[in-house]
Formats: sequence, C-alpha cells, structure tokens
Amino acid sequence: MVQIRVAAMAVAASVMIAGAARADQAPDPAWQTVLDEAKGETVYFDAWGGSQNINDYIDWVGDEVSKRFGVTLKHVKLDDTAAAVSTVVAEKAAGKNDGGSIDLIWINGENFAAMQEQGLLAKGFATDLANWRYVDTKNPSVTVDFTLPTKGQESPWGGAKLVFFSDTARSGPVDAMPKSADELLAWAKAHPGRFSYPAPPDFIGSSFLKQVLIEKVADPAVLQKPVDEASFETVTKPLWDWLDAIQPVLWRSGRDHPQNYPAMKQLLADGELDIIFAFNPAEASSGIAAGELPDTVRSFVFSTGTLGNTHFVAIPYNSSAKAAAKVVANFLISPEAQLRKEDPRYWGDPTVLAMDTLPQEDRDAFAEIDRGIATLPPSKLGPVLAEPHPSWMNRIEEEWKKRYGG
Repeated sequence: MVQIRVAAMAVAASVMIAGAARADQAPDPAWQTVLDEAKGETVYFDAWGGSQNINDYIDWVGDEVSKRFGVTLKHVKLDDTAAAVSTVVAEKAAGKNDGGSIDLIWINGENFAAMQEQGLLAKGFATDLANWRYVDTKNPSVTVDFTLPTKGQESPWGGAKLVFFSDTARSGPVDAMPKSADELLAWAKAHPGRFSYPAPPDFIGSSFLKQVLIEKVADPAVLQKPVDEASFETVTKPLWDWLDAIQPVLWRSGRDHPQNYPAMKQLLADGELDIIFAFNPAEASSGIAAGELPDTVRSFVFSTGTLGNTHFVAIPYNSSAKAAAKVVANFLISPEAQLRKEDPRYWGDPTVLAMDTLPQEDRDAFAEIDRGIATLPPSKLGPVLAEPHPSWMNRIEEEWKKRYGG
C-alpha cells in the first residue's frame, strides 16, 4: 500500500511539472494575446464559500495563476449564487456595462438560465480556451446545462452526482439501505427522526426534491421542457404526496431542516441523522479524511438512478477583467488542476476531462488517485438522471415554501 502511494505521488508530481509547462505554453498567437492582456488583472470570482476544502482549493488556484500568469484571484464567498446574478442584473439596470464588480461566477442550472436569458453573460469563450482540447465533449452535460445549450458561455469545471451515505456502525450495511425514493420513505417511517434534507432554496435540498420528482412523475420526459402552468399541479402531485407522507417522520418532525450540506454532515457525525446525501461521490471520503465523519461511513445510490450534472464557470458580460477570467477558467480545466480537484485529499470533485485526450502520464496519475474508502467507483454509481429544465427548480422551490416553509 505504501509503495502504491509513493508511486502515485511520484506520478502526480511529474504530472504537475508537465502540467505547469503545458499551462504556461501558448498553443497559438490568439491565446498568447489573452495571456498578455491578463497580466496584472484582478479576477473577482463569486463562488459558494460553504466548504473549507473547496475554499482551500480556490486559494491554491489563486496562488498558481498569480505565479504563472500574473493574475490576482479574489474569492468572493457566496451563500447563494443567485446573489451574484442579482448583482449583475442591478448593474445592467444601472447602465454599468463595463467595469462590473464580478469577473467569474461558479454557476449552473437556473442561475445560468437566468443570466443567459437576460443577456448577462460574455459571448462564447469556453471553446476558445487553450485547454478545451482535453474536455470530455462526448458528455452532453458539458455543452448542455439543465437542457439549455451553453453556447460556449460556460466552461465546465466539475461533475456532480447525487450520492447517499450512512454510518454503518449505527445503521448497518449499506446493502440494506433504501434503493429508491419509495424505499427511503418506508425506511424513514420505520426510523422516525433519522432523516432530513436542507430546506430549499438551498441547492442540495432543491436537488433532493428534483430527485424525488423524477422518480415519482408519471412521464419524466415532461421535465425536459419548461413548466406548463396548466399542468404543473397534476405533474407535481406525486412529489407533494411523497413529501406530505415523510414530513411527520423527518428530523424534528419536519418543523426544522438543516441549513445546508455541512449542517447535515454535522448531524450525521453527531448521531442525529442516519442517512444524508451530497452532490459529490467523494464527499464521504473527504469528510473521513478531514476528521469530520467517522471512518465507518459508507456511500450508496438508488438502483433506479440519481441526479447528475456538470457545474461551470461563466464570465459576466460587463466583467472588468475578461482576459484574466479566461486565463483562470483555462487553468481550471488543465490536467494538473483537474487532477488535484479529483483527489479527495483536496476536494474529490469528478473531472470533466476525457482520459483519451490526455498524455499517458496524466492518465496514469488520474488512475492512481486514492479516492478513499467510502467513495464508490464510477462503475457502481448507477444510472444518471438528467436535470429537469431550470424552470422546474424555481417553481418547485416556490411551491415548497408555500407548503412547508412556515
């Protein structure tokens, strides 16, 4: 085991050196112009700040782009990406079409849809990035975000898939855990108070609602189109019936909900919840490595499939540092940055790169990643359920607040 780890570290080190050379090398004059323009610029990166390991990763990115490209990266930590969208909306309304306060946003889903629809994004840039050649373009979710074509206005940053986990020391083997929304409801009734979910509009909580809706809706294909108000009540009735049934047996009888995923994770660690979930297959292993979860935690998924998507970075139309924002986005999809991000010691976020596009040393380094004892291998993650059209999340959140928001 030690020899494997040493070998993996050696491979990773060689890849980082090679990756640095590739990242600094301009493949064509057009990209060199971007690098030249970017020097000395400051990028204000609005990104969720609720996870320490992600914040640390962004700090590392900032150090690297500063050393290599002369770009300063400032992480503006958000509780909700919608706040950044509102800022750009307000700036456009005020006629501030240049010198905007946001240069890069971590984004996907309904927030991307809102910005694209209102003309708040810079013209397509992603496919012009020097490292685009490594991106797994065969994965439709890197060019289509929640059913909407990205038109190059987003650069993919990482993959996501809904994964559940529990502490086997308390709840028994994961093989006995629920394998569908209906089985989860039955489990919750048999174990009252031991399950909950974050209250929407928290992203993880809203994603859980979409998971249940996809499983319970009569025709999942209807979710790939915008909401039809005439049929909304009928289409979503199975979701509300399911939520009504589970509400009394939730943690604190459904009178309260965890604020977000970190709060839910703490409740698992404290023994108040027995099943929680995350949108990253490596979260359980990352929590164990950080000492936040016991080493008896293990992951599981529903056999019917779980929600999956890609998350991105985008540049607002009025960014004051577009060249530097492109440089940061390009570094984020470099083999070196993606390798570090997929390593659960740093984050554990699945890569958006296609292995067959990479040099052999990079492929070897990805293959040698120790994903942790609680991380399911890709072959065990089960089917991916496609994200609904963004309008469904907005309407479901609104309706949830009316019914359960107090």
